[in-house]
Amino acid sequence: MDIEDQVAERPVFVTGADGFVGSHLVDWLVDHGADVHAFVRATSSGELNNIVHRSGEVTVHRGDLRDPHSVRRALSALQPYDDTLLFHLAAQAHVGESWSRPYDTVDTNVLGTLNLLQAVVDLDLDVAKFDTAGTSEEYGNVKEEMMDAHDFEDDGRVLLSERSPVNPKSVYATSKLAADFLTMNYHDAYGLPAVTTRMFNNYGPRQNPRYITGTIITQALERDVVELGNLQSKRDMCYVSDGVRGHLHVALGGSPGEQYVYGHGKNISMRDWADTILEVGAEHGHWEHPEIIQDEDRFRPGDSDVEELLVGYEKLNAETGWEPRVDWREGIRRTIDWYAQNREAWYGRVDWR
Repeated sequence: MDIEDQVAERPVFVTGADGFVGSHLVDWLVDHGADVHAFVRATSSGELNNIVHRSGEVTVHRGDLRDPHSVRRALSALQPYDDTLLFHLAAQAHVGESWSRPYDTVDTNVLGTLNLLQAVVDLDLDVAKFDTAGTSEEYGNVKEEMMDAHDFEDDGRVLLSERSPVNPKSVYATSKLAADFLTMNYHDAYGLPAVTTRMFNNYGPRQNPRYITGTIITQALERDVVELGNLQSKRDMCYVSDGVRGHLHVALGGSPGEQYVYGHGKNISMRDWADTILEVGAEHGHWEHPEIIQDEDRFRPGDSDVEELLVGYEKLNAETGWEPRVDWREGIRRTIDWYAQNREAWYGRVDWR
């Protein structure tokens, strides 16, 4: 599917535009001539971070998803336009923080999504597609009584698709599942051309250093010890540019009312992921041989950890041709390079100092 020529001069509204995935999406859209409206959370400083280099090329709307008035004010700028694409990427997206900030997580992810959906309906916007970004965490672990409803690989691994049962194991995952359902409620009730997407474990430049890839890299850059939580869990790691392309393929080629999941299509234990990152970094002269230590204080609380995530992205591939392009070692190399060259962007945000 050719997506490059479908956004030129087209109005596109992006929530979470200054975040990790959102900023990469903004970059792609600007590079391909879209009329980008970036919704970013208002702060006391009013500064942009990840899209500051695009500040003269996008229309910035400052507000708060939890405030329906600021959401409505921002979206009202789209009333003169037809055929708008809307990407809803804003969220409190850290699993660990959802336990320490449960109310903020639910307010942002659930109430914020509701405010956005209702404003689109109230303003009667001409929206071509409304993409709500979900998460692979919504699947959680397989319940014994639901075993027959799952698909399995020949080696016994669970293959997660749009048909798979959900079992959220954190406040974050539950809030994102609620946002998915709200989005489909508005599709069913008002005919909003909505889709939901579940990305599997994006990583890459600009990601918050508290996520697994960033915490491995930042610790290795600064010291000889890398302290991590559960190293046995397995994740399907997808480089951010492939994640952005997934959103675009769904928005431009997906069917309203449908859900789409995508990721790399392979998973890896966090022990092997850490080993691979340290190996790639050593090959490129960033460090020598840091020691990996598993710290139980960094585990998720109680029985809330998700054991294994692996995606089957056949539906998206069949409908749009999407497939990942960046292999793990290349994605890791690009990510390490960014952290090494941009210490000022993450040094004060790590949780290991």
